[in-house]
Amino acid sequence: MKKAFYSATCLFLAATMLSSCVAKRRFIAARMDAKNQHTHVMQLQDSVSMLSGQIDRMNHKIDELNGQVGALGDMNQNATNQLNMSKEQIAAQRQRLAQLQNLIDQQQKNTEMLRSKIADALVGFNTNELTVSMKNGKVYVSMQESLLFPSGSAVVNPKGKDALSKLAAVLNTNQNINVDVEGHTDSVKIHNKMYGDNWALSTARAVSIAHVLIDDYYVSPNRLIASGRSQYDPVADNGTEQGRARNRRTEIILEPKLDELMNVINGGSK
Repeated sequence: MKKAFYSATCLFLAATMLSSCVAKRRFIAARMDAKNQHTHVMQLQDSVSMLSGQIDRMNHKIDELNGQVGALGDMNQNATNQLNMSKEQIAAQRQRLAQLQNLIDQQQKNTEMLRSKIADALVGFNTNELTVSMKNGKVYVSMQESLLFPSGSAVVNPKGKDALSKLAAVLNTNQNINVDVEGHTDSVKIHNKMYGDNWALSTARAVSIAHVLIDDYYVSPNRLIASGRSQYDPVADNGTEQGRARNRRTEIILEPKLDELMNVINGGSK
């Protein structure tokens, strides 16, 4: 019986020890698993922290890009506005140029019509007495000394007055014409008590013609300018008698008024 008891005791102790070993192994395994789980959790937390940092940096970058997109949008809008403005300015400039060209063409047409009227009015005079021409958009009526004045004098003779009366008739029916009277001489110095030099003679002749137009034929003085050029604007060689004769002249320069054209050039309305 003792033997049986001993055996039973041994069996019990063996079972107890076996059970204890199994429990210990399970405990150790559980601890290892828990440790591994903890390590994994820490790794996950590190990954989450790293990803969060990346997300923050990406959000910051997105904000920067959005700001750049907004700035580019503003720049694009400004460029579009400027482009539209430029198109409008170009269109306005083209319209203004077209308007100017029309006015210039009309001015040229008016000047040619004026030249034709003057030429018709003075058709009875010889070309060695006077000529009518166009230059620089103006009509030039060049009257020789032989038609207008005695030598060395500024008193207009009857034939000269006849020519001026026909010219005045055209001027009085065309009020929008400016009149510039220029006296010219040759290079030979004048020798008389009335005029000290060629400047004085050329100016006196221009003023005398202006007075005939104003006083005798009622051309408005507001339209006239009288000036002397002396010998300094020759049209021929002063070395010959024929050339000097051509240089002794009075030029009456006619120009249709440019008020409308200048108004457009200066930016005013038509």
